[in-house]
Amino acid sequence: MSTLKNWTLTLLKLFHTVKNENLQWQENNQEQQNKLKHSRILATKALEAELKKKSLQLEHEISVIRTQNETELTLFKTKCKQDIKDYKQYLSALDQLKQSIQTSYQHLPEAVAFTIHHHAKHLLNQMWEAKDFEQKMFHEMQLINFMTTLHEDTRLHLEGTSTEKLPQRTLGLIQNQ
Repeated sequence: MSTLKNWTLTLLKLFHTVKNENLQWQENNQEQQNKLKHSRILATKALEAELKKKSLQLEHEISVIRTQNETELTLFKTKCKQDIKDYKQYLSALDQLKQSIQTSYQHLPEAVAFTIHHHAKHLLNQMWEAKDFEQKMFHEMQLINFMTTLHEDTRLHLEGTSTEKLPQRTLGLIQNQ
């Protein structure tokens, strides 16, 4: 039994020794452990602060982008409304031109007046749908030339200074285009 007692006492001594060494190690390293714990807490708070700062920056950038997009959209809508208004005015002017042709050349077959009107609309649409500025200007000059020629033919016919029964120069432009 004494062997069992000795073995148990040795085991208890070993246990207490390990426990004392652990306690001693914790006492010796307590300051370092506190520093590590404090550093961990500071790092966590710094990370939270950095994340909050980045979040606020992102919110601000999103707000700026949203404002820019809303402004661009408003400007685009305004431009589109103005373009539609301008296009309607062009179409109205072309309708007036068709009426002027029919009034000036009463003997002119209605199909010819519609063909002239249709050609003018075609030139307008080409101008309107052109993507490139140079193309747009080219088609605009074609439309202006066509309408000026038609106006001149009509004016000369109404003044009686032209002996032509048809707007020959206008019809010539349609043939050449």
